[in-house]
Amino acid sequence: MKVLKKNITKDLMPKSLLRPMKEFIDYITIERGLSDNTKFSYEHDLLRFGEYLTNQNINKFSNVKIQQISDFLILLSELGLNATSRARYLSAIRGMFKYLYAKGEVESDVSELVDLPKLRRKLPDTLSVEDIEKILEAVDISQKAGIRDRAILETLYGCGLRVSELIGLKQRDIIYESEIIRVFGKGSKERFVPIGRTAIKWIEEYRVKVRPHFNKKSVGIDVLFLNQRGGSFSRMGIWKIVERYSSLAGIELNVHPHIFRHSFATHLLEGGADLRAVQEMLGHADISTTQIYTHLDRDYIKEVHKSFHPRG
Repeated sequence: MKVLKKNITKDLMPKSLLRPMKEFIDYITIERGLSDNTKFSYEHDLLRFGEYLTNQNINKFSNVKIQQISDFLILLSELGLNATSRARYLSAIRGMFKYLYAKGEVESDVSELVDLPKLRRKLPDTLSVEDIEKILEAVDISQKAGIRDRAILETLYGCGLRVSELIGLKQRDIIYESEIIRVFGKGSKERFVPIGRTAIKWIEEYRVKVRPHFNKKSVGIDVLFLNQRGGSFSRMGIWKIVERYSSLAGIELNVHPHIFRHSFATHLLEGGADLRAVQEMLGHADISTTQIYTHLDRDYIKEVHKSFHPRG
């Protein structure tokens, strides 16, 4: 197998390779509403594959065989890329070949027969319900910042949010009467997540009694959780809050914000919640596949959350 030569620029790559790649990227960007980061990853991975094909004197995707894709993945391994990264490359290649086959530009989808690099699945760390309680109780709610921090932690655990989703919450995203919140996840995809009465209670106490004191800029900023300077939290700011109270609670596990998300899902499932409902609440990318076969309305999702979440 030939190795990659020096990087080949777009100018040196045959248009017969570049054109289908660009059309595919345009297609999935429009159809799936990819974020800029995801779009960049697809473009990067396909361009590297295009470089490899050009070095192999292959100038059309219709001339690509299974062996070339397999050899490319082997080369990536030799270059030090782990199985997760190689799987990402293959996912981009498969997506493009599926698109080209549907358009009739290749006679068969050869990528289908290429094995995905084996991934070692590591189970994420989770906190017990007791650990969660200890962390929440470690917050000094006699202080204004403590009430805010308690509301933050209750929301993280009560809704299973990503940090980016938490810091992006607006006041108008809390729909109190329905006990749900509107969340904008990856790719700015909107979803509605049930929020338990406990979290609602702390958010309301923070919003009424504390938030006005942090809103020093007085410019009508709608971000729900404000830092000491009256602005939006950074990821590190939330990380420090989680780390501080976990330490005060004496939790030996390395606690980070995402562990609250893992714990949210684990505790719901251990309580007997339906897997599809939990996927809906988490906003996993593959839930769209599940929704083809089943419809989950908001009342059902709320009932699952209330029935099975420890603080629902």
